[in-house]
Amino acid sequence: MRLNKNIKIILKYFVAPLLAGWLFYSLYTQVKNQPHLSESLQLIRDAPFGKHGWKFWTAVVLVAFNWGLEAVKWQYLAAPIEKIGLFKALKSVLSGVTLSLNTPNRIGEYGGRILYLKEGTRLKAISLSIAGSISQLIVTMIMGCLGLAYLLFFALQPDGSLMGLSYFWIEVLFIISVTIAFLLILFFFRMAWLIRLVEMIPQARRLVPYIEVLGHFDTKILLRLLLISFFRYSVFVIQYILLWQALQISIPWNIGIWLVSVLFLVMAAVPSFAIADLGIRGQFSVALLGLFSENTIGIIGATFGIWILNLFLPAVAGSVAILSVKFFKDNKD
Repeated sequence: MRLNKNIKIILKYFVAPLLAGWLFYSLYTQVKNQPHLSESLQLIRDAPFGKHGWKFWTAVVLVAFNWGLEAVKWQYLAAPIEKIGLFKALKSVLSGVTLSLNTPNRIGEYGGRILYLKEGTRLKAISLSIAGSISQLIVTMIMGCLGLAYLLFFALQPDGSLMGLSYFWIEVLFIISVTIAFLLILFFFRMAWLIRLVEMIPQARRLVPYIEVLGHFDTKILLRLLLISFFRYSVFVIQYILLWQALQISIPWNIGIWLVSVLFLVMAAVPSFAIADLGIRGQFSVALLGLFSENTIGIIGATFGIWILNLFLPAVAGSVAILSVKFFKDNKD
């Protein structure tokens, strides 16, 4: 059935620009209402031109590597249902960032990514996108467990605490994290089990056509996805450490790696909206890094800078990209 031409015009020339404008405004208000905004902005303004300005600019350049790697990963994930070019994959992931801003745990990201795929494959692509998120989460969990192990065995005293948790509860968190990481790895390499399980449930069998594509990934591809996720994770860590140094936070890089790993682990465990991440990250960063540095403003400034580089700017780019999306394909007679 052909979609009414007037509806297409409304979608293309009214709804899409309105959506983009709303997303731009949402980004603006989130930044404007952040605590310690003026101090953080001043530190960031000074960072590009100081003694360590090259570190700031290196962190900026790494944004392209960060989302470039994610675009490559999305190409691998989408390959079983549709071959897409790197530029199209990049627009897809950036649009996903934009649509994730006002959804809990960034579930809107999945909707943003499938906009660039053919209509008949979009629902199948959701399960592929979730698989990609699991690969990134596995890396986050493994590195977070190593970070917790470092804190437990080398940094914290038995009578100490971290982010309001006693040494005992840090141990409990470590055990839980290791267990979850193991289960995620098992599920990731045995996703075909999920298909069989769904087939066994009569009420859920209608979902099989949308998830059976997960069975197309062999071990080699899954390992490649994990490797890309690890490279992207490494970019995140390097960006954090570079901004810390640019903002005069004196934490050695070998300790900073594990602190960032714990921070990412905590952020993965705390349900939130993407646009609220900055405030949550700031609180956890001050509590965690405060054990090693008294430069609170620098910590907040670095957190703000990372949020701007890795979420705000990509979301702005995604808002522009959404304007070019064809929500519905024209049908031919």
